[in-house]
Amino acid sequence: MVNIFNKFRLGLAKSSKNFSTGLSDLIFKKKIDENTLNELEEFLIQSDVGVEAAKELKEKFSDVKIDPKKNDQKQIFKIFADYAYEILKPLEKNFENIKKGKPSVILVAGVNGVGKTTTIGKLGKILGQDGKKIVFAAADTFRAAAVSQLEVWAKRINASIIKSEIGSDPASVAYKSLDYAIKNNFDYLIVDTAGRLQNKKNLMEEFKKITKVLKKIDPEAPQETFLILDATTGQSAINQVEEFKKITKITGIIMTKLDGTAKGGILLAIGKKFETPILALGMGEKEDDLHKFNSRYFSDALMQK
Repeated sequence: MVNIFNKFRLGLAKSSKNFSTGLSDLIFKKKIDENTLNELEEFLIQSDVGVEAAKELKEKFSDVKIDPKKNDQKQIFKIFADYAYEILKPLEKNFENIKKGKPSVILVAGVNGVGKTTTIGKLGKILGQDGKKIVFAAADTFRAAAVSQLEVWAKRINASIIKSEIGSDPASVAYKSLDYAIKNNFDYLIVDTAGRLQNKKNLMEEFKKITKVLKKIDPEAPQETFLILDATTGQSAINQVEEFKKITKITGIIMTKLDGTAKGGILLAIGKKFETPILALGMGEKEDDLHKFNSRYFSDALMQK
């Protein structure tokens, strides 16, 4: 069985190759001077770690005496990995820390195409361990594909699902689902939502309405709101966090498709900029390929330590 750290290493292989090759080329093939440090900062920004993180890393590297003849590669990679760990460690959010309710209502947000429905299925599988009862609310009522995909996942992980006709009011689906979850003693209600950011005003109203009707039944609901981001979109993910934070309070981030990109550094940029808790990472297509976020594993895997 592949252990969890190896999953992180495999999932971040493309990102790691990008960083290790880039850093080696910059630092070990020439004398470290101001020009090299500027090139390093530029490389880090292009690798999606964000302007702030790139600037701070540049300062850290400028304080280190490196002898290219000795090839202190491990030292360089350690500086980078330790910096990433320091930023991300306070943001670790464990599944055990998900706010409890009976049921605990989790609203899931994210633009179309980030792997939202698949992630809901995988999340349902994790939360459904130890005999916990899961119900999905198919409140992305504008896309028939989203509803049918959620049905497939419900069958696969033995969860229940509440849905309505395509085009019906998402808030009414959320209301029906919470009512059903309470009456049938479910542990978790996971609500899928639309992700049409181009129509932001409508989306904002929709989220407000969903939250309002949920609170009519349970004043504490939703207990959590998770935002799903696609690592392959790079800098666009930062814009998505900004926009969704205007629409609703985000209590956790799940990043998908890390195994398909060299842009894994984007998680560092998001952590540095928003300080929003990070719950899990998607690294593969299988049911079990959603992994609890571990800052040490992530940082070390990013540099293949």
